[in-house]
Amino acid sequence: MKKKYFIVMALLSLLAQAQVNRFYYQYTYSPDFNNKEEVKKEMMILDIQKNSSVYYYSQEKLITDSTSKTAIEKQINSVTGSIRASRNTPGQDYTVTKDYPDFKTYLFTRINNDRYKVKEDKKPEWKIFPDTRKIGEYNTQKALTTYGGREWIAWFSPDIPFQDGPYKFYGLPGLIVKIEDTTGSHIMTLVGNKVIKNPSEEKENRLPDNVAMGGKAVEITKDQYKKVWKTYVNDPNKNMREMMMKNGGDPNARTPYLIFRTSDGKEISDPNKVLKEVEGRIKAGFQKNNNPIEPDLIR
Repeated sequence: MKKKYFIVMALLSLLAQAQVNRFYYQYTYSPDFNNKEEVKKEMMILDIQKNSSVYYYSQEKLITDSTSKTAIEKQINSVTGSIRASRNTPGQDYTVTKDYPDFKTYLFTRINNDRYKVKEDKKPEWKIFPDTRKIGEYNTQKALTTYGGREWIAWFSPDIPFQDGPYKFYGLPGLIVKIEDTTGSHIMTLVGNKVIKNPSEEKENRLPDNVAMGGKAVEITKDQYKKVWKTYVNDPNKNMREMMMKNGGDPNARTPYLIFRTSDGKEISDPNKVLKEVEGRIKAGFQKNNNPIEPDLIR
């Protein structure tokens, strides 16, 4: 009891002083529902600013997006003006924000190169059970919810005084330490935390200053997002064709032009071949990434 008391008091003391409470979640997932043996892992970050906003995003994606943006800007400003399209960078390409105290929730994501801010119109409805278990150093309690087209099992800790958790999950009397869907293909587990008093002073501690990651996001509803997604699936090259047609309606225009780099390092600049290669890669991606965290968002 004494140890538990001191842990709680230490947390409360830190909460009173800290600007940001950062929680690290190991996200384990199977992108292909038909191939459960292929498992990927990624470190996700939950940043909670007291009496303010919550950010949930990929640590890896934040780094790779910043690097890619800098590289593209250099190419645009170069003499040739060419933009090289390379293989997709790793990372969950979204950010979730929640505004306290009403937990207004938004998903910042993109389809192709278009950025969207999707407002969440539903909140998780929980059923709390008396079952308890220890996960790491945390004493947790069980809860269930149906959300986004999946059934979820959560374990939350009343010892950590945040009614929050990873992704869009919140509303339990304590921080969610672990949550997984009943298929076992999406699991988020708390693996560490720290307090950041001055996040703007250290680059590695900074919050995502632009959650749209590279441009202004268009705010839309979930139904509107579904329509945009279906259009993209039916015609994944629409944006690229429009880009190629901007210069006087000439699809073979080369200023600026696109260079596509294949997986073996070969560069392709012929517009028609670029379109074919890009469409093939996108469709292959659809086939291998058929198990999203929130199926209802694209149905």
